[in-house]
Amino acid sequence: MPTPGLHGYTEPWREPEHDDLAEMARTFFLKDVLPHTARLEAQGHPDREHYRRAGELGLLGLSVPEAYGGGGGDFTHEAALLHEQTMAGEGSLGLAVHSGIVTGYLVTFGTEEQKQRWLPGLCSGALVGAIAMTEPDGGSDVQAIRTRAVRDGDDYLVSGAKTFITNGHMADLVVLAVKTDQSAKARGISLLVAETTTETGGFRRGRTLDKIGLHANDTAELFFDDFRVPAANLLGTEGAGFVQLMQKLPQERLVIGVGAVAAMQRAVELATAYAKDRRAFGKVLLDHQNTRMVLAECATRTRVSRVFLDDCIARHVRGELDVATAAMAKLYLTEGQCEVVDRCLQIFGGYGYTTEYPIARMYADARVQKIYGGTNEIMKELIARAL
Repeated sequence: MPTPGLHGYTEPWREPEHDDLAEMARTFFLKDVLPHTARLEAQGHPDREHYRRAGELGLLGLSVPEAYGGGGGDFTHEAALLHEQTMAGEGSLGLAVHSGIVTGYLVTFGTEEQKQRWLPGLCSGALVGAIAMTEPDGGSDVQAIRTRAVRDGDDYLVSGAKTFITNGHMADLVVLAVKTDQSAKARGISLLVAETTTETGGFRRGRTLDKIGLHANDTAELFFDDFRVPAANLLGTEGAGFVQLMQKLPQERLVIGVGAVAAMQRAVELATAYAKDRRAFGKVLLDHQNTRMVLAECATRTRVSRVFLDDCIARHVRGELDVATAAMAKLYLTEGQCEVVDRCLQIFGGYGYTTEYPIARMYADARVQKIYGGTNEIMKELIARAL
């Protein structure tokens, strides 16, 4: 993928199959989804049909074994897909959560029956997945969650509230962090898979939240009032939830990093193209030294970030990505995204502040990257603990 600032660089994990996947994904985003952007932003959530179409093309569950309807690949395939989604400017489909996070919990911790039951639907797009950790009174402090699950015969009765849930408006399947032991902290947390196809029996969706960015992607509140979840939907064992979350959070942070680097790359591309066309004081912007220096710095930051990200991806595929390094990736790459997008927007001048230019939307979309997946302040704490 030759791009400004990245000439001659190829990801060390990239194979011809990744190129084929990227081309298919790019075509899907550009032809099937992007023409509907204005309508999707107005309605505040993606079309379910776009999930189904992605499933038909084999773009969902790329790292899920073929036996469960997936692509049989690994995280590099998920990374290639998410990179293309960001490069295309498509922000409605919550693929980072649906395929990049939710399916991984089921593959790793699900029983054979659970995998057979849920993974094919997630891979086909018949089901939309979400994960619910954050609550109104707490985000990054997972141990402090209050949503409780009390055993009642063959079920758990779940009561509580979750908020800022990506895919929450659409989700049919929610990996739900709950307290099964109110007297314990980390050891009292368990993961339940809640089937939320309909709003009945103690479950309802709250508002689809109005955000400063990512307007076409649904982020919602979820409420539970003695909502019955079969005990058979428990992932692993009671009390294992915190360990499970900690095991999977490095991949979640790597998913965020993939989007961050792709956004940096796209911002540099857009700003460079604009600087080659826009004239000021009798010459194109790119002929002004300050513009060239800014783009040179942004391209360098992007290239360095790409190399770091690819090292993290390679480590993750080998099963060697540790918590601190994943935190470093999330911290460094999202901070870089916000900086690079901001500096590239400046090159557009007043046009960069109008939503008709993609760079303005990228600016608004970037800010949340430093918040979800654990705030960047928490990332610093995780890194400091490993020093």
